[in-house]
Parts: sequence; C-alpha cells; structure tokens
Amino acid sequence: MRPEQWGVGDYADRMAVTPPGGALPPPSAPAVPPTPRMPLRRLGWRRFLALAGVVLLIAAGALFMVFTLGESLGAEALLVGVIAAILPVPVLVSCFLWLDRYEPEPLKYLIFCFAWGAFVSTAISLLVNETGARLFKDWGLPAALTAVLVAPFIEELTKAAGPILLLIFRRREFSGITDGLVYCGLSAVGFAMVENILYLGGYGYRTGVEEYGPATGAQQVIAIFIVRILLFGFAHPLFTSMTGVGLGVAARTADRRVRVLAPLAGLLLAMMLHGTWNLIPSLAQVTGQPVIALYGYIGVMVPIFFGMVGLAVGLRAWEGRLTERTLPDYVRAGWLTPPEVAALGSLGRRHAARAWARRVAGDGGVKAMRGYQFAATRLALLRDGMRRGLDRKPAERDRTAREERELLDSIAAYRSFFVGRDPQAPVGVWDGQRYHLRFPDGSQRPVDAPDEPVVPIPVVLAPPPPPIGHGPHPWHPHG
Repeated sequence: MRPEQWGVGDYADRMAVTPPGGALPPPSAPAVPPTPRMPLRRLGWRRFLALAGVVLLIAAGALFMVFTLGESLGAEALLVGVIAAILPVPVLVSCFLWLDRYEPEPLKYLIFCFAWGAFVSTAISLLVNETGARLFKDWGLPAALTAVLVAPFIEELTKAAGPILLLIFRRREFSGITDGLVYCGLSAVGFAMVENILYLGGYGYRTGVEEYGPATGAQQVIAIFIVRILLFGFAHPLFTSMTGVGLGVAARTADRRVRVLAPLAGLLLAMMLHGTWNLIPSLAQVTGQPVIALYGYIGVMVPIFFGMVGLAVGLRAWEGRLTERTLPDYVRAGWLTPPEVAALGSLGRRHAARAWARRVAGDGGVKAMRGYQFAATRLALLRDGMRRGLDRKPAERDRTAREERELLDSIAAYRSFFVGRDPQAPVGVWDGQRYHLRFPDGSQRPVDAPDEPVVPIPVVLAPPPPPIGHGPHPWHPHG
C-alpha cells in the first residue's frame, strides 16, 4: 500500500450502530461458494500417538466410572442418578456456548474438555479422595478433612488438566479469558454431572429405598436435586472458572513469567474457593450453628458468583469490540470498508448484517455472512496477538503470516458473494481512504466516508495490498 493511501482522521475508529436493510424481496442468488478452510495439519505418528493416548485415557476413565458407580449403586439407582444428573447439563453447556458466540471454538475441543472432566478427572479424584479418607481414618483424624484438604486440591487440579493441555499444545485455540472460562467451565460441568450421579443415585435414591421404599427414594432425589443442582449447581463451574481466567491471561501475554504464574494463581484461587465451600457446612455441623452455612453461602459465595458472571459478560462484550480496535488497520490498508467493521462490533450489529444478507441473497447469503463474521473475528484476534508479541520464534511468525493470508482470502471469498447484490446500494470502490462512487447519471467521483457508517454494504475494493503481517509499522505490509 502506498503511504499516500493511508487513512486520515482515523474514521474507522468512529463507527456507529448500523441499522438493518430495507424490506425488499430477496433476488435470486447463486450457491454459496465453498467455505474456505484452514489447511489441516498433517497427522504424523507423534500426533497420532498423542491423540490415541488421550482417547484411550478418556475411555479408560469412562469404563472405570461406569463400573465403580454400577457396583456401588446398583443398576436401578445408577439409572435414576444418570437421568437426574443429565437434566441440568444442556442448560449449563448452553450458558458457556452463549459466552462463546463471537468466535465459537472447535466442537472437538469442547467435547474433549467435557469428557475429560466427566471421566478422567472424576476417576482420578475418586481414587485420591478414597485414599485420603482411609489415611485420615487410620491417623484418627476427622473424615471431613478429606472434603476440605484433599478434594479441592485433586479435583481442581484434574479438572484444569484438560484445558491446560489445550493451552500447551493448541495455544492458538485460546483467544483470551473467555475461551479459558468456556474450556474450564465445560470440564467442570462434566465433572459435576458424574459427581451428581453418585449423590442423586446413591445418597438419594438408594439410601431412601433401603430405609423406607421407592417413594422415599424419589423424595430424596427431588430434595437433593433442588439443593445441589437448582440452588448450587454453579459451584464446580465457579471454582474452575478461576483457573480459566488464569489460563486466558497466560494465552494472551508475551511475558513468560505471566504465562506460568497466571495459571498457577488461578488454580490456587480455585482450590481455596473450593476448600472454603466444603469448609462452611463442616463448620456448621461441628458447631451446631446452621446459620454459619447461610451466612457463608449468601455473604461469600453468592457475591463471588455474580462477580464472575459480570466479568464473563463484560469479557464477552470486550471480545466483540476487539474487531473495532484491530480491524481498522485493514480498513486503512484497503482490505475492508468501515461499515463492514462497524457491523462486527456487537451481536445486534451482526444480526443486522445477517438480516441484510438474507434480504439481498437469501439463505445462502446468511451462511456466507456467518462465515465472513467468523473469519473477521479470527483475523481480529490474530492481529491482536501480533500487537501483543505472542509469536516469538520466526516459525511462529511465519505461521501467523500464513494464517493471516488465509483469513484474508476467506474474507475476500465471502465478500464476493455480497458485492453488488443490493439494488439500494450505489456502485463504489473503497481504496482505504475514500469511496469512489458511480452515480445514476454516469458520473464518478471520490466521496469521503461519512461520520456514521450506514447499512453493512460491502463495496468493491481497490486491488488488495499484501497482508499486514508483523511489520515495523502497525499496518506496514510485507515486502
């Protein structure tokens, strides 16, 4: 890009809400072009062995938990526990997926975290907790110490192990704290689901049946379901979210000390919070003062919970605004137009853009617009990582440059599906600084960008420059 083409006045940084398009019948549109994909990594023997090892570990944990729970609960109690424990899972999973709407993570990694928490973490925690309980009993110590000292340590450590493996081996799939909350939250939801099977099926149904019959068993299941799931179902995700914050901070920093200390601090905080949660009912039982539990939960845990919810919602909005902070570099370079970037700043604007795409190109246009929005968000995260200096090695910088090029090619393919399809839009070209519009009388002249972008109407771009990449100037092209 030539220096004289750089934008003046930072127009792209003053973007306003974009209203939806008019209500015209959608014209006939061609099929959506094939979705551009990142090149798949070659599955070498090392990756194959690592993948096989993870799958076998999760499968072994699943078999162990099914055998252990089935042997201790019995078939009937196990079935009741499974049905009752699964009921809240879709709601909790949906909450975390809602957080991840701007840049959804690959489904395989979400399933991995959930399965890791449900089977690997529960299997290891069960063995360690039982061993700790036996040792405390042999030493003449109260059994409640297991829940206060052992369980928080091993459960939080194993729940976080799966997301930590993702951070180490798939760092590019961690785009910030939101991803850390999602990965760790799903691991905690999986753990809580299997743990609830034990409580609902064993302490609830089986104990009630053995004492008074099936009716009592059903009543106890309902009581435990209300207290443990409806009232305190957020407990495990809340604890592990502390580790998620630490992992998210580590993923977006170039400081090696922070990369190590942030996850450790989050994990330690998760263990302390979990231990406090288990200590509160133990103190209430030992002292005979149930009010301790009431004050502890309402005065300590509930504020922390709402504080974490506020943090998650704020981070979600921050992730949406990230496009407005980083993509203006590509506007000034001539890769995008200001209205397009403005249409990415919030979920409402993105919905308006999809409504416009449906109006001008039908259902196929909506699919193309979704792909465009996802690729643009990935590009914004990649650009933010360049600014933060996350890529230290030349090989990492080269890979980032290739990914930037692939994302820009994807965006160009999606844009080509919309350009010139809106009968209400003037024919124009954006060169990175101003529009060159063609009017109905045949005249053509340059027009400065307005202060407030209008409907997200992609216009034709001038011949695209090279990608921005890692240059000495924030938008200096390669070569």
